[in-house]
Amino acid sequence: MKATHIAAVFCTLLVVLLAKSQVSMAVTCSPVQLSACVSAITTSSPPTQLCCTKIKEQKPCLCQYLKNPNLKKFVDSPNARRVANTCKTPFPKC
Repeated sequence: MKATHIAAVFCTLLVVLLAKSQVSMAVTCSPVQLSACVSAITTSSPPTQLCCTKIKEQKPCLCQYLKNPNLKKFVDSPNARRVANTCKTPFPKC
């Protein structure tokens, strides 16, 4: 019985890990995807639902964007952080 229990736990863990890796692989880091948020970031207007969706999709990529000097000023601005907070997408600690 003990071996069966361990095998079941192992299989469950394997399924969870495979599911997470598929989600990670599904994200294509493309800063253009955040273009839906430009007006919210540059004019302090509320973010649209599309903007929030795109921020959530691109969240795994934000640290990569912050390392790019051309993107950092856009992604790391106070308004960008406000938009992320409004969309309930906490800014990552890189």
